[in-house]
Amino acid sequence: MGFLKKFFRNVFREGAMPAGTSSFEHLGEEDLEAHLGVDRYGSFVLTDAVRPSYDLQVVPTEGYRHDAYHDEQGQNSVPVLMAAVSRNRLFDVFMDLVRPLGNVVDVVLETSHHRDSRGHTDLYREHIDVPVLKSILWDYEDLLLNDGCTGIAVLNPDIPQEIQFDEHKLLIVYGEQLVPFEHALRQREIRCDDQLKFITEAEHVHSSSDQYARQFEELKTRLGMDCGFA
Repeated sequence: MGFLKKFFRNVFREGAMPAGTSSFEHLGEEDLEAHLGVDRYGSFVLTDAVRPSYDLQVVPTEGYRHDAYHDEQGQNSVPVLMAAVSRNRLFDVFMDLVRPLGNVVDVVLETSHHRDSRGHTDLYREHIDVPVLKSILWDYEDLLLNDGCTGIAVLNPDIPQEIQFDEHKLLIVYGEQLVPFEHALRQREIRCDDQLKFITEAEHVHSSSDQYARQFEELKTRLGMDCGFA
């Protein structure tokens, strides 16, 4: 099934986008379908989960950069690594990044399948053995790679450190000690570019399907997640 035939929704950067500024607004069906069918930009290959703006405000590129997360009061700052990885090795790199978290972790599933507005629902599972978690996640590799309404985070609150594999299929690492994670990226020859821009920093479009929504429910059950937190 083509990208255009799946359910898709526009997702913009934080803040309202003024009317008339979307690059998709006046496209004909053929132009839209052609754009959404493009998954390769140079050597970088996107998953089916997301596509950039029609005018390519940000060209998808592999690499990582250093950043920081600031809390709402701006009193605390946590170091961050953000990475975009080409589809053929994205899931392997995600699994590499889970390794430094230890043998027992917590897991958060993120879903926006049933949300009409911006935002998502989080489902939490505490204390799962990493080998068990990885086995389950490999069974749902297609969902996690290609569904633009599914994200996952793996964390060790005792360290504390967290790996996000978000709806845009970016890899985001939070924590004070990021050297092991940066080493894992370098081992995969993913270059550092602190000027790198990500697809989330401009207009873009997500893709999902009823099939992926059903698979998400299966994954939720496999992980023993029975309650959600908005």
